[in-house]
This record gives sequence, structure tokens and C-alpha cells, in this order.
Amino acid sequence: MNSLPIDEVLPALRAALAARHEVVLEAPPGAGKTTRVPLALLDQDWLAGQTILMLEPRRLAARAAAERMAAELGERVGETVGYRIRLESKVGPSTRIEVVTEGILARRLQDDPSLDGVGLVIFDEFHLRNMDADLALALALNGRELFRDDLPMKVLLMSATLEGERLSRLLDDAPIVTSAGRMYPVTTIWGKPYQQGDFIEPRVVATCLEALDDQRGSLLVFLPGQAEIRRVHQGLQEHLQQRQDILLCPLHGELDLSAQRAAIDPAPPGKRKVVLATNIAETSITINGVCVVIDAGLERVPRFDPRSGMTRLDTQRISKASATQRAGRAGRLEPGVCYRLWSEAQHEQLAGFNSPEIQQADLAGLALQLARWGVQPSQLKWLDVPPPAAFSQACDLLRRLGALQPNDQLTPHGQAMAGLPAHPRIAHLLLRGHALGLANLASDIAALLGERDIQRGAGADLHSRLAILSGEQRAQRGEQGAAQRSRQLARQYRSFLRGTATDAVLDGDHPKWVGCLLALAYPDRVAQRRQAGGSGYRLANGRAALFTEPDVLMKHDWLVIADLGSRQGQREERIYLAAELDPGLFNTVLREQVSQVDELDWDEREGVLRAERQLKVGELVLSTSPLSDLDDESRARALVSYVRRKGLELLPWTPELRQWQARVELLRRLDLDSVAESEWPDLSDQMLRATLEDWLAPYVANVTRLSHFGQLDLPAILRNLLPWPLPQQLDLQAPQTIAVPSGSNIRIDYSEQPPVLAVRLQELFGLSDTPRIASGKQVLKLHLLSPARRPVQVTQDLANFWRTTYSDVKKDLKGRYPKHYWPDDPLVAQATARVKPRGT
Repeated sequence: MNSLPIDEVLPALRAALAARHEVVLEAPPGAGKTTRVPLALLDQDWLAGQTILMLEPRRLAARAAAERMAAELGERVGETVGYRIRLESKVGPSTRIEVVTEGILARRLQDDPSLDGVGLVIFDEFHLRNMDADLALALALNGRELFRDDLPMKVLLMSATLEGERLSRLLDDAPIVTSAGRMYPVTTIWGKPYQQGDFIEPRVVATCLEALDDQRGSLLVFLPGQAEIRRVHQGLQEHLQQRQDILLCPLHGELDLSAQRAAIDPAPPGKRKVVLATNIAETSITINGVCVVIDAGLERVPRFDPRSGMTRLDTQRISKASATQRAGRAGRLEPGVCYRLWSEAQHEQLAGFNSPEIQQADLAGLALQLARWGVQPSQLKWLDVPPPAAFSQACDLLRRLGALQPNDQLTPHGQAMAGLPAHPRIAHLLLRGHALGLANLASDIAALLGERDIQRGAGADLHSRLAILSGEQRAQRGEQGAAQRSRQLARQYRSFLRGTATDAVLDGDHPKWVGCLLALAYPDRVAQRRQAGGSGYRLANGRAALFTEPDVLMKHDWLVIADLGSRQGQREERIYLAAELDPGLFNTVLREQVSQVDELDWDEREGVLRAERQLKVGELVLSTSPLSDLDDESRARALVSYVRRKGLELLPWTPELRQWQARVELLRRLDLDSVAESEWPDLSDQMLRATLEDWLAPYVANVTRLSHFGQLDLPAILRNLLPWPLPQQLDLQAPQTIAVPSGSNIRIDYSEQPPVLAVRLQELFGLSDTPRIASGKQVLKLHLLSPARRPVQVTQDLANFWRTTYSDVKKDLKGRYPKHYWPDDPLVAQATARVKPRGT
């Protein structure tokens, strides 16, 4: 057995696990942790003959790790080392090391919370922060605490780039074992700055051709998704037609086993490989012969949009940790080269680590599993707690699917859903389809939704994909593998559906049931055509979707959309996969999706109130009928709703009433001590709008036309909101007018803060201090006016104005208004509203 860097720390790792039940192992790429660690721990005394479970984030990595460990033991997979992944299992009675994907472990924990017979659980590549890994760790720790007192199960977290200190704290200050690793030098060649919106494929093709000329060995090219892999593959084929020594090998999770092995295995003698991979190649897979990495610096990640309730795939820049992982693939076996298609300055701007999937994913599956476990998120240990808003929305979906009771306990239907290895939407579809006697059709649809599209570019109609599964049509070249996996998954789903159909339909062969089953899984994606002959649809969740190209489904008024997406920032979604929907099903199988709403609204054109009863599917109107026997309470509720929507300006406000409102608001803010009997109410527009039902509804019984709002006695309605003795206090503390030395009563403007007293300067002669209201708590702002009533000074300190500024103002005014009275000492002068005081 050849020596690997991880071998040097295996004694320390064994000692740490002998002393503690939790350990964190940090080892860089190429150290050999994935294959050496489980084998090195197999014969430890503390394991006591129990098995080791190792979690891998991807099926390809799980299978490859098991095969390599079995080879090192000189055995076949399924003897000492085995694996379980989706649709495939190779284990036997003597299996001691079992490599599984993370979802497999979460479901196993639900069936056996104690994991009886398991002595160690290894979480490999934990830095990827998959949601299934976070969930499995939380459940494993909780199950161990509840059920494994006698023989505690040990937990080992392994990764190449890991926030070890943070994980150590999560695991009660677990020891951290660090391997120095062995990575040969990797020379980095930086590209030109990447610009948002750039087409990456031409740059990748050009860089591949450059590397094939300048470097030796095979190339590993990181691309964000399968579409980019296809385009780069096509571009390279056009340039390399004469190069028989170059093999182009795609690598992603949807390929069949033989294609994946062709990408991983060494190139035949005298040949070089160009492996075009997604971030699947960041994991513990070693691709033999690679010493050149070309990194596009992008990845495609699912991102849940709480506003729409949908998950979209976003293309984003990778983190520094991912960039390090990818570059390390070039230096596993010998010195290598990494071409990064972005600049060194841009590299410094990358995030340090990947964002945890749990913070940006659809949490419906996680919420269902936690409900089955019988806990809330706060009762478990998390490195990152599920976001409360997204978790609440997930629970709302589960209630809509009939999985949760109002107290968040699982219903019997929810228990059955949680037992199926599928997203809650798909599990609901399978169970309801089985009850309707449509188990085969439901299994086929569920399988198609669970795998990538097996008929890309052939229109959106789901029926054509079902025809491929049934054998009526043949899959196109390159899609046979995906079709075969879908058939295999459909068979697996059928094996879970047992028992008799409780509500079997009589016409199970009718094509309408395809749309019906889709609607059971996606009630929020039932869609109605927006206008006759158009390509746009409105979804039950309020979103918009459209066909960007002619499609056979465009002739239908009702659809259910299974797959849709858009570029970031676009409002409308593009329809990728859908089926027509018979709206008559809302009277039978889909009746639980229909709600009855009595809608009262104004006909804006005629200005009259219209009342109708609507049957709605989410935001979509299924049918309407007039309401002739509308009661006063419903009418008032509709009128109040209309005022709230249109705004308070719909009511007959006057300037005097706005001043009254501002006076009340001023005294409420000042919180006068002199009023002990009652507090000043909040009569701001914001509060009035929020409480329309309380103060406006009793007065709108006779409003049947928009013009009738103008007949409301709004001053009387609002003044009734002031309890005794506040009306008297209002006039006393916030008077409408105030007397000035000239004898005039000047109106106070309460629309500004502080309130404004606009008065001619001559009318204030003899007044030493600024006027106040509200028991002296509020100083007025003086707008001092010229004889022509134009502002000459604004102040809240009249005494200072007389002392410092008046003399300059007097000179100016005396020149402009020479006939008026401008005394040298305004404090002893007689105030006047005339040109000059009487007798002068």
C-alpha cells in the first residue's frame, strides 16, 4: 500500500477518537483522508466490532470511495466495504464500512434514531455545507444523546477547507487533528478581469487549446453546469477534429456509470484527456493523470425565493475555498498548473467560504423531517440555524399539502410523506396518485420531476416525456441514460406504494390526470392564460410565466407548470415543463385548492360598488357570480378596504380639519402633564388608515357611489375620537389663533413642526419673548413679515432678534417702506397693524 500524507496523523487521530467522541480532521486535497481514515479505524477497540458509516456529498464520490477502499483491501465492493446511494446499493452481511450519501443517512436515522450497531459516523467533505449533511449531523447528535448512553457513537468531521474552530465549538470543543498534506506546487496563471454577463465558453475553449499546446498531461476544466459543458465540448470538437490523441470527457452527476468512469480513469497510453466537469470534481474524486486545471470560477447553486416560493438555479462566483480546492486537483500527483479565468485583484474580492445551503434553499424537506423527528429547529445543534422565515414558509407548504396539523404535529398523511425518499411535493403526488388508482402514472411523473429533463429542447409538454418512459417514443441520442434512470426511479417509487386505492377513478387512462397530479404537487404553479391567444400565464402564487417559443401547450387556457426559471432580475419566468389542466377537476379531485371569496370593489369607470362571489385558486379567479344580498357589515368592510387601498385623501378633508389633526398630534407628542383624565389618541394618517374599521366603518352604510364619500361629515367623525375633556384642552393648549401686541388674533399654522406664527414685524413691537403654547412647552416659530407680508426673518428667539438683528432689518425696511413706523427701540414702541400707530 503506497504512502499518503494522511498516514502521518493517523496515530493522533486514533488517540483523539479513543479519548473523545467527537473529532474534527482537517486535511488538504490529496492527503488521502477519504480512503485511508475509515480503513485505519476499522480495528480500533472502541469500535467493538460495530460498523463505520461515511457520508459523501455526491453519488459519484460515494461509489468511487467505496471502490478504492475495497481495492486496497483486495476485495470486491459489497464485502468489507460497501455503499448505498440513490437507486443503487452494494452491501453484504460482512460489510463494516458503508459509504452513503447524506440523504440516505437522514432517512436511516428516522427509522433507527440510535443507529444501533454503528460505532462511528464520518462526515466527509463537510466544508461543502450541504443541507442534508447539516440535517444528518443535527439528528445524529440528538439521537446519540437520547439513545446511546451505554456505547456512545463517535462523530468525525473531515474536510480539506474547513472552519475547524467553529465546528469544534459546535461539538463541545472537540479536538482538531490537522494533516499537513502533500500537494505538489501549482503555478497559477491569471486571466483578464471577468465581467458580469461575459460568455465564458469562448474563453474556456481558447484557454484549453492554449494549455494543450503549452502544458503536458490531462486537463480538468471546471464549468458551472451541463449547458456550458455541452457548448465547450462542441467548441473543442470543432478545433480538435484532427487530434486523435485528445479525449473529451464530460463529468457530472447525471451521467451513467460508464461515462463517469471514463472521465475518472487514466487516459490510455499516448493519449490525453480533457475532463469537462461541474463542481462535482471538487470532492474526494481523484481524476488520474490531471496536472492542469482550467477554472471558469463559476458555480450553479439552487436558491430559494421566499417571495415566489420557487427555487431557481443561480450562477455565481465561487469562494476562495472552492478555488483552492479546484487548483489543488492539478497538484495531486505532480507539479501542475491552474488557469484561473479571472484576475488576481478579483480573487481577493471572493467570499472566503461557500454559503451554507441551509441559508438559501427550500426547507420543505427539512421541515418535514424535523416534524417526523418531533422537534423544532431550536431543539437541535446547528452550525447555522435554519432561517426562521424560510422555515415558516416551508411549514405553510406542508400544511397546504395536508402533512401538518395546526399544532405542527404530523398528520397520518404527513407521516406517510416523510417515509418516502422524495421532496414533500413529490411525496404528496405519489400518495394521492396511489389513492386515485394512478400509482404507475404518479411514479412516472415523480421520476421525471426528480431527474433532469430527458427531452431537452422538445417543447414543454410533459406528455411527450411520459411517452418516452412508456416506450411509445424513443429518447434522443445522449438522453437514453437519463431516460433509463427515470424508469429505474419510477420502479423504485412503485415499490413504495402498497395497498389498495381508496378513491380510484374510473377513467385512469384519460390524459387529464397528468395535469391533475402535477397540480397536487404544485398547487402554487397552477396557471391561467392572461389573454386569449397569448403566450403569457399567471400562476396561483401571483407570479407571471410565459412561453418564449411556440409550444403546443399554448392552446390551453389552464396549465400546471412543473419547471420554470428566469435570469436574475427578470420578473417573468420561462416555462420549461408543464401539462394542460382541466379546470373541471376543481369541482372534484382538486376541490381542496379552491377557496370562496366575497369580493367587494369599486367599478373605477362607473364609480359604483360591485359585489361578487369569487371561486379562486390561489390568486387566480376560477368563476364569479354577483352578490345581491350584501349585508351592511360586508359592505362596510369593502368600503373600508377601498379607502385603505386608495388612501385617506379619498375622504373630504379640509385645510381646517388638517390643522385640527396636527394640533392633536402636537399635544400627543408633548404628552402634557396637565391632562390627567385621558391620553391624547394617535390620529396620524398611518394610525387612521390602520384603524379604519373602528372609526370609519360605522358611518359608510349609505355610501354606494364614490361621490358619496364627499358627503361624509368627516370633521364630526374625527372629533368624536377625542374623549372629554380633551376637546376643551385642545382649544386651550393648542389654540387656532393667538393674540399679539397689536390686538390682532393671528392664526397658527400647525402643519409644520414647530408650529408657525406668520405675523408682520410691526405687530410684535413691545413683545420681549417668543410666544409659547401648550402650557409653555412649545415655542412657536416666528415668520416675521414685512408690510407686504413677505418674510424678512425666521426665529424662535425673539429677544435675541431685537437685540442683534433688528437694527439691520430696520434699515432695510425703512428704505423700502419709508412711510411705515420703524422705532429705534422696538421693546418700548407701540405695536400696530397700521402704517403707523394712532396718534403718531
